[in-house]
Amino acid sequence: MIRRMTAAKGIALAAVLGLGLTACASDDPAEETTTEATGAAEGGDAEPLTIGTILPVTGTLAFLGPPEIAGVGLAVSDINEAGGVLGNDVSIEWGDSGDTTDTSVASSTATDLIGKGVSAVIGAASSGVSLAVVDTFAEAGVMQISPANTAADLSGYGPFFARTAPPDTVQGAALGSLVLDGGHTKVAMIVQNEAYGTGLRDHTAAAIEAGGGEVVYGANGGGQEFPPGETNFGSQVTAALAAEPDAIVIIAFEETVAIVNELVAQGWDFDGTTYFCDGNLSNYGDQFDPGTLEGVQGTLPGAQADDSFKELLNGWYSENENGELSDYSYSAESYDATMLAALAAVKGGATDGTTISENIAAVSGANGGTEVTSFADGVAAIEAGEDITYVGPSGIGPLNEQNDPSSAYIGIYEYGGDNTYTYSKQIEGTTE
Repeated sequence: MIRRMTAAKGIALAAVLGLGLTACASDDPAEETTTEATGAAEGGDAEPLTIGTILPVTGTLAFLGPPEIAGVGLAVSDINEAGGVLGNDVSIEWGDSGDTTDTSVASSTATDLIGKGVSAVIGAASSGVSLAVVDTFAEAGVMQISPANTAADLSGYGPFFARTAPPDTVQGAALGSLVLDGGHTKVAMIVQNEAYGTGLRDHTAAAIEAGGGEVVYGANGGGQEFPPGETNFGSQVTAALAAEPDAIVIIAFEETVAIVNELVAQGWDFDGTTYFCDGNLSNYGDQFDPGTLEGVQGTLPGAQADDSFKELLNGWYSENENGELSDYSYSAESYDATMLAALAAVKGGATDGTTISENIAAVSGANGGTEVTSFADGVAAIEAGEDITYVGPSGIGPLNEQNDPSSAYIGIYEYGGDNTYTYSKQIEGTTE
């Protein structure tokens, strides 16, 4: 048992931006330098693999922590049940990422994890947090794999950073198309001022404008973004509504509660006119009066977790965290990030971060190879001298030359009268 010690208790514009929202993978996979699994990589070692996490236990994205933690924990349990990595069980060092209102939390966690000898870390959830620590991990030779970062600034950031969530070029195209499909042409955007918020805003706005719509408030260059952690949105909402939009897109984290309350106070009708994204797609329940969010739609990168995977996640979380999951966002991406790190170590014959970095694209399928869906099958194929394509519950395509998924799903969700969201459909987008 791996117990966590917590740090604190159809789319209309499918071709927009050159991103085919189609079910296709890369035709030009990245060529990666790999080392045969029959011996350790030069300069590597065969010490037991230790994976760290830098996931949101506290802060404005803390609602994403439980499913991501469960994804990592379940993956390591499955890996160890299959015999571990290079004959040794994998261990986890758990850490808190906090959020961008205080990046000292993440910086402290990064230093702590490096000191504990981790070779790979899973996280962060926030792109802004990752941008604050990615260089620290790279300088220490630690491979960072985010299950949730979407900022385009992180595409191709360096050999020690990869992700199992697609960049905002994909979600932005989907979100912009969703707005246009709702018949909207005058859109206000209430956006937090950090890499994730402004990046997703820019790609969403580009899709809206390419489809003949207009961003009437919150566009790039307007200076109307709000700082992370803001609590008073009276002036922003007043200005946004003064632009007479027929739709509002909210790109925020926990601040969304205050934004919604202000929109309610100023008489905004949410039904069919309001759009969320992955940063605020959460089950709000009785945080608002019944019916407040009915008809609101939102996008979430990642495949819809199937019932059997949810059952496994719930089982792990109940046993190790003594709790129940109410959300599954980025759980599959966290599971797959962990699996890719372990398989990369097996392929390279060593557990250091450099070996994982050099082999992670290859085990994701960048060089083609036998399709495998479990750690045990992946190890068997590698030991037989085969290239592999790991296909996990997130459904992402092989990592491309920028260490981004070459294809990934974007889920479309809609809120009901109980202020909780349900799955509507999903589309597959490509990053190249």
